[in-house]
Amino acid sequence: MRTVFSRRDFVVVLACNVLLGLAYSFIAPFMSMFGTLEVHMSDMVFGLFMTVTVVSSIAISTMLARWSDTHLSRRTVLTLSSICGALGYLGYAYCRDVRWLTLIGSTILAVSTTTFSQLFAHARELLGRSHIPANETPLYMNVFRLFFALSWTVGPAIAAWVLTFWSYQGIFLMASVTFLVFLALVLWQVPAAPPREASASKVPLTSLRDALRRTDLLAYFSGLTLICCCVTMGMMNLPLLVLDNLGGTKQHVGIIYSVAPVFELPFMFYFGWKATQGDQAKILRWGAGIAIAYYALLAVVGAPWHIYPVQILSAAMIAVTSGVAITFFQDYLPGQMGTATNLYSTAQRMGSTVGYMAFGFLAHTLGHRAVFVICSGLCAVALGLFYVFRPRTGRRSNAQRPAPA
Repeated sequence: MRTVFSRRDFVVVLACNVLLGLAYSFIAPFMSMFGTLEVHMSDMVFGLFMTVTVVSSIAISTMLARWSDTHLSRRTVLTLSSICGALGYLGYAYCRDVRWLTLIGSTILAVSTTTFSQLFAHARELLGRSHIPANETPLYMNVFRLFFALSWTVGPAIAAWVLTFWSYQGIFLMASVTFLVFLALVLWQVPAAPPREASASKVPLTSLRDALRRTDLLAYFSGLTLICCCVTMGMMNLPLLVLDNLGGTKQHVGIIYSVAPVFELPFMFYFGWKATQGDQAKILRWGAGIAIAYYALLAVVGAPWHIYPVQILSAAMIAVTSGVAITFFQDYLPGQMGTATNLYSTAQRMGSTVGYMAFGFLAHTLGHRAVFVICSGLCAVALGLFYVFRPRTGRRSNAQRPAPA
C-alpha cells in the first residue's frame, strides 16, 4: 500500500475505481426492481430488455477496445465512456417508456460499459511502466480491484436510503453525477498517451476470434461466462426472493448487498497474494467451487438475515472472478491490454446476456429458489471445464514484461 500511495498515477486509478464502483453499486442491486416494479415490465420483458442492452454493449465495447489498442488513447475512450454514463443514467432517471429505455441502454449506456475494461487496461499499462516485478502484477491489480469493491460496502445502502425518499430517479441521478466526477478526474489526471506506448516490443495484434481458438483459453472463457451468467441471475433474483418469498424490505436488500464488499477486501488481497506465487488457474477453480456452495445455500435460506453470513461466500467468489481473472486473461494477449481486458469483460457481458434471457423464464416458471439451484449447477459445469482444460504450459512466458523505457 505504501508503494501504491507513493505514486500519483496509482492513486488516480484507486480514486477512479471507487467512483466507478459507487456508480454501479447505486444501480445494479436495484435494476430488477426498477424494471419490474417501477416500469412494470414482466419478468420476460425485463429479461429481453436487459439482453438487448447487453448485446449492444458487447459489440460496441469490442470495437472501442480494438481502437484503444491501435488508434485512440485510454484517456479518450475513458472520457467518451464516462460522458455516456452520465447522459445514460440521466435519461433513466426521467424516462419510464420501455422503448426509450431500450434505446438509451443499447446506445449511450452501451458505450459507458467500456469504462471498466479501459480503466483496468490503463492500470495494467501503468504497472508495466513501473519498477514493480512482473510476478507481483496480480497482487497490485487485485489491490486496484479492491477499491472498486470498497465502494460497494456503502453504495447499496446509500442507494436504498435514497430510494426510500427519492425513488428510482434519485439513484439514477446519483449515478449520473458520479460519472461526471469520474470524467473530471480523467480529464485532470489521465495523460493522453498514444496507444500501445507501454506495450511489449511490437507484439503482433491478435484478434478476439484468433485468441478464442485456443482450447484452454476458450474453456476458461466459457467457464467464466457461466459463472457470470449465475452472478447476473443472482443479482436480479436475490432482491425479488427477499421481497416476494422471505417477506423482507428494500432496506434488507441494501444491507445484503453491502455485506459482501466488506469481506471482499481481505479476500482480494489474499487471492492477489496467492496469485503472485503462480497458478492463477488453480485460484479460478477455487472460485468456481465457492460459487457452487454460495448458490446452493441461497436456495434454502429461510429469512433475510440468513443471507447476511452467506454473502461471505459471495465475497470470496467475486474476489476471484473479478480480481485474479482480470490478470489471468491479460496474460494471454501481452501488448493489447484493451483487447485482453475486454476479453474478460466480454465473458461477463455474454454471461449477463444469457442470464437476462434465462432469468425471466426460470423465475416465472420455476420460482426464485429454483433459480439458485440452477446457478449452483451451472457453476459445477464451470468447475468441470476449469479442471479438464488446464492452461497450456508456457502461457506466462509470453506475458513477460519488457524492461521499463
